[in-house]
Amino acid sequence: MEAIRNSFRPQRNSRVIRDPLRFSALFYLREALLEERYEECAEIIEAARELGANVLEIQNILEVPQRPL
Repeated sequence: MEAIRNSFRPQRNSRVIRDPLRFSALFYLREALLEERYEECAEIIEAARELGANVLEIQNILEVPQRPL
């Protein structure tokens, strides 16, 4: 019965970034890439990692900066 009850709960969207500092760091990385300010990217990536961004989030931005966060 518990499995049935749990299956009707709304699923959390795992793509939504709930930490504002981590989101900001990833947003700044995306903006730097789009504006071709590549010399800033290494520093922004380091800050994003310190703020909890995982490798996959950073890699997704590096591969396709136009993709929404």
